[in-house]
Amino acid sequence: MKKALLGLAFIATLMTSCKKETKDEVKEATEAVGNEMGEAMDTAAVKVDAAVDSTKVKAGETLERGAEKMDEAAEKLKEAGKK
Repeated sequence: MKKALLGLAFIATLMTSCKKETKDEVKEATEAVGNEMGEAMDTAAVKVDAAVDSTKVKAGETLERGAEKMDEAAEKLKEAGKK
């Protein structure tokens, strides 16, 4: 009878300590996932900013080329009007 009670007490102690360890592991895993998500979001934000900057530069270049073509067309019209 004593052995059975000691065995049950031992098992109860193991289960209690396992629960604590499991909770700690879950907490650590949750924190790790949270950190990784934060880092991923920061990386994505940097990539989005770079893409926006690149798009702005490309749009500016396209507008400049369009303005140059408009100036050329205006010059041609002026020359044609003089003749």
